[in-house]
Amino acid sequence: MNCIIIDDEEMARAILVQMISKESNIKILADFSNAMQAIKFLNQNEVDLIFLDIHMPDFTGFDFIQTIKNPPKIILVTSDKNFAIEAFEYDCIVDYLVKPITEERFQKAIQKTTSFKKSTILTTSQPEDNSKEFYVNIDRRLIKIDIPSVTIIEAKGDYILIKTDSKNYTVHSTLKKIEDKLPQDLFLKVHRSFIINTKKIIDIEDNSVLIGKDVIPVSRSNRPELMKRLNLL
Repeated sequence: MNCIIIDDEEMARAILVQMISKESNIKILADFSNAMQAIKFLNQNEVDLIFLDIHMPDFTGFDFIQTIKNPPKIILVTSDKNFAIEAFEYDCIVDYLVKPITEERFQKAIQKTTSFKKSTILTTSQPEDNSKEFYVNIDRRLIKIDIPSVTIIEAKGDYILIKTDSKNYTVHSTLKKIEDKLPQDLFLKVHRSFIINTKKIIDIEDNSVLIGKDVIPVSRSNRPELMKRLNLL
């Protein structure tokens, strides 16, 4: 796995170089003190992982992510704890390390890069497989969710509530983002605030469906598609 480091602090870069050098499966291609140098490098080189500082002169880590096309996996490294929620809006961000970094926390971040890679493969290369899974970031941990176990997904402001057969998860994301990761033959957006697993429907009455103990509204525009999905006698 090829990586680069982007941090305006020389000492921070040196510490990361020392930690990464102990990893046999990671090769440091270069380290940069500013984002513009890194962008020029990425235009000519392929990288699997970036260790990225958030606060840099003239160009933040988030500015950098939005500038490059198809960003690789990114581990944010920062002294600021206040951007963790914003960070996980980006699909490419694997983990969020707060300085000073401990060896134990660094190892956890490296392990997450493997899990993150697997989740990307499972959610993009096998859309026809309903036994697949996806991962969500909760409290800086990647939690695996089996897609067939998902019953309802509800939008709640800047968050979504994912309900499964056994547990519920609140994730900082949008309904649109998760809708793109779900198999269309299994899930349907029935309302601007709800996506449902059509296999979990117990009852339908007027403009609502019953899933478990939850009554979910169905908008008039989405009702025809829902009825089309049902195996009616």
